[in-house]
Amino acid sequence: MIKIALVDDHQLFRKSLSLLISTFDGMQVSYDTDNGLAFLDVAKNTFFDILILDIQMPKLDGYEVCKRLKMINPKIKILIVSQLTSKEVVHQIMECGANGFFTKNSPPELLEQAIKSVIEKDYYFDMELAAVVREAILWEGKNDLNTSLADEINLTSREIEIVKMVSLEMSSKEIGEALFISKRTVEKHRIRIMEKTSSKNFIGVVLFALRANLIHLEEL
Repeated sequence: MIKIALVDDHQLFRKSLSLLISTFDGMQVSYDTDNGLAFLDVAKNTFFDILILDIQMPKLDGYEVCKRLKMINPKIKILIVSQLTSKEVVHQIMECGANGFFTKNSPPELLEQAIKSVIEKDYYFDMELAAVVREAILWEGKNDLNTSLADEINLTSREIEIVKMVSLEMSSKEIGEALFISKRTVEKHRIRIMEKTSSKNFIGVVLFALRANLIHLEEL
């Protein structure tokens, strides 16, 4: 059973989301609150598989909750759910270490897919954000895509292959089967790739691959 924590300051949305998740097979909302500080206190002694988190909240915004949670328990996956989709917001989400971003105007039935993707594949990329993500990449100070980045980081051909497979939303198990290596070996490669690219999670790796022209938005 996937244990989910839900933090959003809009009670109607939070309760509606909890009811929706209760219809998903193998998932349950174990905790919900409108207070990010209260959640962080609970997270010190309670494990959740994934946190579904709003950005705009009183007392402590979603970015800060995300940063502090990564310090308390980095194993808990984080899916940001918000109606905010500006390039500044996407940039801040990349920086805070979230594993995925789901827009509130997305079809409800896609939420189950987003949760599974974050759990199984470590990231979720909302296709509605494709153009915004490209702007965010350029907004980071890149005037254009840098094809020499991959050479500077010195990724191996196997590592590049795995990055491309992850960007196609293949799980570690699926990648292992395709490459005839173990899931554990794939996980080791993923960790090494994150270290090489200085990424906090695989969203950062995918964004690096986009900047380096290893993959293209239309392929995601």
